[in-house]
Amino acid sequence: MKKQLLMNVMMAVMVVGLLTMVACSKPQVADPGNVYQGQSEETDAERAARLEAERAARLEADRIKAQQLDDQRQAQIAEAESRFLNQNILFDYDSAELSDQAKDLLREKAAWLQANPSETVMIEGHCDERGTTVYNLALGERRANAAQNYLVDLGVSAHRLGTVSYGEEKPLDPASTEAAYRINRRAQFIFR
Repeated sequence: MKKQLLMNVMMAVMVVGLLTMVACSKPQVADPGNVYQGQSEETDAERAARLEAERAARLEADRIKAQQLDDQRQAQIAEAESRFLNQNILFDYDSAELSDQAKDLLREKAAWLQANPSETVMIEGHCDERGTTVYNLALGERRANAAQNYLVDLGVSAHRLGTVSYGEEKPLDPASTEAAYRINRRAQFIFR
């Protein structure tokens, strides 16, 4: 009987040990790569379709990025062109001599012209309203020629540059003030 009791106790200890081992073991987790348990792996056709869709998405993202870069480049070109056209060379009263500031601006214009070899420009010479019409036409011509000659000295082809004088005929500001006179004494650039 003692033998029987010992066997039952040992059997009970083993059962309790087995149950403890099962209860304390880590739970089995499904393979995260295989979300759909019980279904077969991706077929070759499905894989090919998935890869083609990914490739198409990458191509579209690349196309959008290239378009954005092109738009940005076009905006920079338009801004540089606008600066070229809208920055006038200003002159002192009764003078066709280029100031240091005018020379700096002409160097920028020369760099732009060299970067855009297909562009040709007309340099307009302008004056304020003081002086005779004939005198102002001659002064406007000297101003346009001074700008042209400086650009040619910087390496811009003379064939790409033309000059014309408008004298006092086309003021930017028609007022009879010193501020108006200052901006009207100019060499102005337009595309031809």
